[in-house]
Amino acid sequence: MHVFTGLVEDVGRVVEVSRRAREVYFSVASSRVCSELEIGDSVSVNGACLTVVSKSDQRFTAAATAETLRRTNLGLLTVGSRVNLERALRLGDRLGGHLVLGHVDGLGHVSQLAKEGEALLMTITPPSDLLPLIVPKGSITVDGVSLTVATLLPDAFTVSLIPHTLGVTTLQERRVGDLVNLEGDIIGKYVARFFALGAEPVFQEESHGPPSSDISLDVLRQHGFA
Repeated sequence: MHVFTGLVEDVGRVVEVSRRAREVYFSVASSRVCSELEIGDSVSVNGACLTVVSKSDQRFTAAATAETLRRTNLGLLTVGSRVNLERALRLGDRLGGHLVLGHVDGLGHVSQLAKEGEALLMTITPPSDLLPLIVPKGSITVDGVSLTVATLLPDAFTVSLIPHTLGVTTLQERRVGDLVNLEGDIIGKYVARFFALGAEPVFQEESHGPPSSDISLDVLRQHGFA
């Protein structure tokens, strides 16, 4: 399993797009990222984990499968498109964002943009099945960028983009109606799966007697965890 942080290393530019059978190959120019990439390495392109199939000093090529194209906005890329890039995390690297797998859960669309002081407040409407994984002040990955959920609305959420984030990512280019790749927090996914299977929220040894915790599904829902 490859892991990312959601901290974009560079904004690359798509220089070639080719289709072979059911896969699409993207060649991306980025001398900064290419300097340490090897064939077979994983690289996050707009938040989607792709495998490097060829490279030079200035560019690399990665393939996107039909499943990746269905779940992400990579199919919308054309020559000249700018993309957020991040190499996979290595053991011993500092984790400055949050744990990101590069497995995009679905596409959201930008529904509103508003200035808030020096920041830009972006409202995103996600797929309905992704909403349970989004909590206020929790982590969310938008086009490969690790962000904090500012507010949670009934069918959407907002993120506050500071000038630095806008300056070093492609989020500055997003407009109302644009599609963005979303990946929910991995911890939230395990919690959701846990309750979907009908498991009890409290773990205990049989010899410990009745549970002493007041945690329940209702309590978790009340605080936005389920």
